[in-house]
Parts: sequence; structure tokens; C-alpha cells
Amino acid sequence: MLPLVMVLAFLLMPILEIYVIIQVGQVIGGWWTVALLLAESLLGGWIVRREGRRAWNALKETFGRGAMPDRELADAALVLVGGVLLLTPGFVTDLFGFLFVLPFTRPLVRRTLLAYGARRMKAAQARGPLFPPGAGAAGSPFEVFDPFGGRPADARQPRGPVVQGEVLRDDDRPAAP
Repeated sequence: MLPLVMVLAFLLMPILEIYVIIQVGQVIGGWWTVALLLAESLLGGWIVRREGRRAWNALKETFGRGAMPDRELADAALVLVGGVLLLTPGFVTDLFGFLFVLPFTRPLVRRTLLAYGARRMKAAQARGPLFPPGAGAAGSPFEVFDPFGGRPADARQPRGPVVQGEVLRDDDRPAAP
């Protein structure tokens, strides 16, 4: 489902951007549209630089305290994604870029994305494990190990009949007195 959404976004977003640019150009004129796009890029670059510096300083301070930088890391990621969106020419991507970068809209976007991620995680947990127990061929690098025994998960079941006995080796000699 997600790959389909991504493909559609990459196909439809340029078409939407061109449509919006043409519509804005018809209303305010072509040169004013270009000037507005350049002004958005310059303003966005300045905001990304300022907010990126703030996010970096907040990350360093949180690491210095020894705390987990969950909010700071999310803010830094949103500033990064917002910066990429602001670098992409167009009004729609600039709108999303400003939502991700501006300090008064970023908390709302962060909470929305975290809630979406939490719902996806719950749905994935409800579906069960990604791989069934014992998945992976014996000896492959993707062999599933028992976390308590360190053995492959399928090694718990004996293969074939079990014969009780004692192993004798030729090199086992009794210790000399």
C-alpha cells in the first residue's frame, strides 16, 4: 500500500505543482509568480537555517544532559524534511515545507505524525510477527535464534530418533598418576 502511495505522490505532485503555478500565474502574472517562488525559497532558506541551528543546539543540550532526545530528534527530522520540501520549486511543497519548519506549526505536525506512526505500529502488532517462528534456513545468515538459548529456533525439535549412549573417543586417555 505504501509503495503505491509513494509512486502516486511522485507522479501526481509535479502535475499538481505545475497546475497551481499556472493558476497563480494567470491571476498575478508570470513574472510575479516567479518572484513569489524566489521569495518563498529565500525566506524558506533563512528559516531552515535558523530552525536547523536551534534544533542542533537542542539536540546537543539534551545529549549533554544524558536525556533521550525524542522531541528534539523529531524536530530536527522535520526541519530537514521541511528544508528539502522548500528547496523543491512549487507552492504546494512550499506550503508543506513551511508547516514542517515553522516553530509554531511544527509541534502540531510532530504530534500528528507520531499519532499516525503509533496507529501503524498497533496495526502491525495486531497482525502478528513479520516472520513465523523458525523462519530462515538453517545455516543462513537470516537464521532465527532463540533469545534464551542462542540456538536456531528449529533446533529445539530433535531430527530423527534419539539414541541414549556415551561417546568414546580414541584420544581420551586416563590421566597418569
